Amino acid sequence: MTLPQFFIIYSIIITFFFFFCNSTSTPPSSLYGLSYHINCGTTTNTTDSFNTTWLSDRFFTGGSTAVVSEPLRFHLPSEQTLRYFPSSSYGKKNCYSFPSLPPSSRYLLRTFTVYDNYDAKSRPPSFDVAIAGTILFSCRSPWPESVARDGAYFDLFFSVKNFTTNLCFYGFATDAPIISSMEVIEVDPASYGAVSAAGNILVNYGRISCGSSDQWGPGFTLDTDRFGRSWQPDIDFRTQVHGSDSVHVLSTENAIDGTDREPNFFPMKLYQSAVTVSEDVLEYELSVDAKMDYLVWLHFAEIDSSVKSEGERVFDVLINERNLSRIDIYKEVGSFAAFSMYYTVKNLSSSVLKLKFVTVVGAPLISGIENYALVPNDPSTVPEQVRAMKALKDSLRVPDRMGWNGDPCAPYSWDAWEGVTCLMNKDKAVLVISEIDLGSQGLKGYISDEIGLLSDLVSLNLSSNSLEGNIPSALGQKSLIQLDLSNNQLMGSIPDSLASSSLRLVLLNDNLLEGRVPEEIYSVALAAKRNKYQRQKSLMLLELESQHAKGFPSPFTPQ
Repeated sequence: MTLPQFFIIYSIIITFFFFFCNSTSTPPSSLYGLSYHINCGTTTNTTDSFNTTWLSDRFFTGGSTAVVSEPLRFHLPSEQTLRYFPSSSYGKKNCYSFPSLPPSSRYLLRTFTVYDNYDAKSRPPSFDVAIAGTILFSCRSPWPESVARDGAYFDLFFSVKNFTTNLCFYGFATDAPIISSMEVIEVDPASYGAVSAAGNILVNYGRISCGSSDQWGPGFTLDTDRFGRSWQPDIDFRTQVHGSDSVHVLSTENAIDGTDREPNFFPMKLYQSAVTVSEDVLEYELSVDAKMDYLVWLHFAEIDSSVKSEGERVFDVLINERNLSRIDIYKEVGSFAAFSMYYTVKNLSSSVLKLKFVTVVGAPLISGIENYALVPNDPSTVPEQVRAMKALKDSLRVPDRMGWNGDPCAPYSWDAWEGVTCLMNKDKAVLVISEIDLGSQGLKGYISDEIGLLSDLVSLNLSSNSLEGNIPSALGQKSLIQLDLSNNQLMGSIPDSLASSSLRLVLLNDNLLEGRVPEEIYSVALAAKRNKYQRQKSLMLLELESQHAKGFPSPFTPQ
């Protein structure tokens, strides 16, 4: 499941699209000690006014750098530069690969993207963005003018499957995807309730501080948030049914008990302001994608000192007209203490999520709202096969133009790596490599032993290149049916492991091989010769006979 028209959605709800923000960053270090703040397109490290160190551009697989057309309009260096990925040089798929992210941990990812006509073409690009093989958003040209000119922020929480996590960009046609900055911040793996174990990415569709007048949080003010979250005012989301006079903002400087605690570490400032109404109903509306499910978190604190006992403020919580809970903040936690709860919202029928807080006794009160789309993690390639393909990329010296970056097969809705065919396994849980066809690609390396990890490989064609070295003995997996290594510079003997495989077609001619041909391979070749569709390919036998230059006996020569 993917998010449609990312920039259009977020330009409407303005959740993390802060077009005219003064700055952006996160705390100097993650609560759990691991964070990256990367200024894309730059070669030097910088430190901003909030003491956050922005790293020079790194971890990318390709691309080039540029500066926006009007850099002085942007307050931060991280908003003034970008990296772009022309498909003609680096293929359609390019990635940032974050190393050393411990599995089973969770992270906040925040990105900033701006076009600002950096290439003087007056046409923003169309591209998809995915993390760990799951598409997060689709950007399509033309962008909304404000987004193209001033940029857009975007954030989410994700879990790590392997030690290396890829943020990948997939360009359409000749368009070059772009990225200006990115931040990866480790958070508590148990954060945001049971959803942390449910295999979902939490994509921010609204993080609201009720009663605040400005954007606040790391990078926007000196207020801290241990997870690097930024909170925006609620005024754009309130439904003024009865007019602004009915809305009342409460605030306090008193300490709020129960804040900044594991696993969510919600900041105290969130609970030091609140909104209430003199009418019976307080309403909010958030734009959503009806095809998705959502996780809604609500935050409360009784900061009205006139409420001194339970039962004095009681109200119902309704989401899309469904009454979900009755709240008495004082009864739950008393005065000046944080109280949070969450709901999972499914089966939406419209693109608007309506929240109502309806009076039972007194008046409703709310301190904060968070709304996250639940994006299921899409299947990715079996880790061992990813390792094998990366080893092959290096050993075969696969050129950059082929775009062998990120996960070889995921996202499944995209094309796999050029020359690679993937399949879903029987359980439809993971993706596997079934075919590799890299004939006549100008490869000049060797075949890595790691190829043996491709346990589902059915067909391998590396013919008509300039490959050297031996045929690895690991290339004898039971799944392999067709093998074409002809017209290379491979040396040594034919490994016996090929004889124990399931090969039905073997082409090894025009190499520098020597020694005996295993009898099973000879039988495969004879069978091919009898097949009218493979008659020409059976000339392999003649080629093999002529290659026993060092006097080793050939099974084709009478003894």
